[in-house]
Amino acid sequence: MAGAIASRMSFSSLKRKQPKTFTVRIVTMDAEMEFNCEMKWKGKDLFDLVCRTLGLRETWFFGLQYTIKDTVAWLKMDKKVLDHDVSKEEPVTFHFLAKFYPENAEEELVQEITQHLFFLQVKKQILDEKIYCPPEASVLLASYAVQAKYGDYDPSVHKRGFLAQEELLPKRVINLYQMTPEMWEERITAWYAEHRGRARDEAEMEYLKIAQDLEMYGVNYFTIRNKKGTELLLGVDALGLHIYDPENKLTPKISFPWNEIRNISYSDKEFTIKPLDKKIDVFKFNSSKLRVNKLILQLCIGNHDLFMRRRKADSLEVQQMKAQAREEKARKQMERQRLAREKQMREEAERTRDELERRLLQMKEEATMANEALMRSEETADLLAEKAQITEEEAKLLAQKAAEAEQEMQRIKATAIRTEEEKRLMEQKVLEAEVLALKMAEESERRAKEADQLKQDLQEAREAERRAKQKLLEITTKPTYPPMNPLPAPLPPDMASFSLTGDSLSFDFKDTDMKRLSMEIEKENSPCRAPSPEWPSLKSSSR
Repeated sequence: MAGAIASRMSFSSLKRKQPKTFTVRIVTMDAEMEFNCEMKWKGKDLFDLVCRTLGLRETWFFGLQYTIKDTVAWLKMDKKVLDHDVSKEEPVTFHFLAKFYPENAEEELVQEITQHLFFLQVKKQILDEKIYCPPEASVLLASYAVQAKYGDYDPSVHKRGFLAQEELLPKRVINLYQMTPEMWEERITAWYAEHRGRARDEAEMEYLKIAQDLEMYGVNYFTIRNKKGTELLLGVDALGLHIYDPENKLTPKISFPWNEIRNISYSDKEFTIKPLDKKIDVFKFNSSKLRVNKLILQLCIGNHDLFMRRRKADSLEVQQMKAQAREEKARKQMERQRLAREKQMREEAERTRDELERRLLQMKEEATMANEALMRSEETADLLAEKAQITEEEAKLLAQKAAEAEQEMQRIKATAIRTEEEKRLMEQKVLEAEVLALKMAEESERRAKEADQLKQDLQEAREAERRAKQKLLEITTKPTYPPMNPLPAPLPPDMASFSLTGDSLSFDFKDTDMKRLSMEIEKENSPCRAPSPEWPSLKSSSR
């Protein structure tokens, strides 16, 4: 019983001794973490816990940032976390960011985690246009960012469109040119392919080496007013203080390097910069809020301390870190070389394997083709044998047809000979017929002429007959002597048919002779009649 009471008392005492905690969320550039912090923890306790968790030893560049009424503030190392003007709602959120920037990133940034955090923060500032970057430099920086994320360019892996979801260029640069996302990707990829062989830390360092030459790199800007009330911009960076025109954040109107500043102080809202050279006037300005003055003073103190540290010999801790970094870099370099050799050997082995597989596949294809060719050859041989038999039969038929054709040709030749002879005879007959027709035409013409002559002669004969009859009529009707009645004397025998009396006097010219002459003339006019002997002249007949 007593033991149970004692155990309960010890448990309650332990419960009372447990410290109270609150939850803190730490947001880095690529991760978020939550921690349970004790109520009594100061800013340094939380900051050291975050750095140990990240494995970060270059702590002097970083800080824990929070926001108070739209004003940026940094967690103080010697002040309790909850004593700051932070939200009391859990989890309390802080941003782990670079507070101070190096003059030369390659010489000052030792750890790879430090380089990576700076790379991410500067990249975001460029994309958010808090750091002005020209278009060509933006494309080059984007190519190093792609190399850091994706490694060496491989056309078979990094195909067109692989950067479609990546934010790599400031919107101001994109809107400045009428280019499609594909065109921007093509330009970035062209640079990206040139970075082959660079590891992630090397690509990120190349990014920072280019970015640190930009005019707005590492500068914290604050709105101020000079004694005359003119609005100006104050820039605080690793090299000193700079006064800008509000319209031009790239070129300062006046600069105060850290090694030329004797003292910086502020009272209420007035800030005073005293140069070492007493001939130069003290520069005074006012800020809008007291909190802003405190922030300006913190940045000035921190940047001045780092400026002076860089110009002294490295501390033992930094020397040790750099030695370890060199050893780590050498080890990584050897490891990369070993991996590169292994990769090369693996690629050669893969190429050899691919070549052997290709040759094996080729041999298989050749064997398959040879087998198919053999099968086709056998089929072809069978077809050729069958075709040879068919060809032989066709040859016999052709020989028979050739003999028949020869006989037919001989017959045609004989027929042609006869046809030629008949043609010759026909041509001869035609020729003779043409000659005969010509002769008949000539004879017809001659007969026509003779007929015309005969018609003319007949007409002349009829005209002579008419005149003779008329003459005879005149002779017979004319009274030559008075009528006498003596007895006529006897006539001689040859004049018995001739009488001088009107009743008995006549011309012995018979009509039958005229009819016969007319018939002969008509016969002569016929073209087919053979020539007849010439008739005596009509004049002689009338006599």
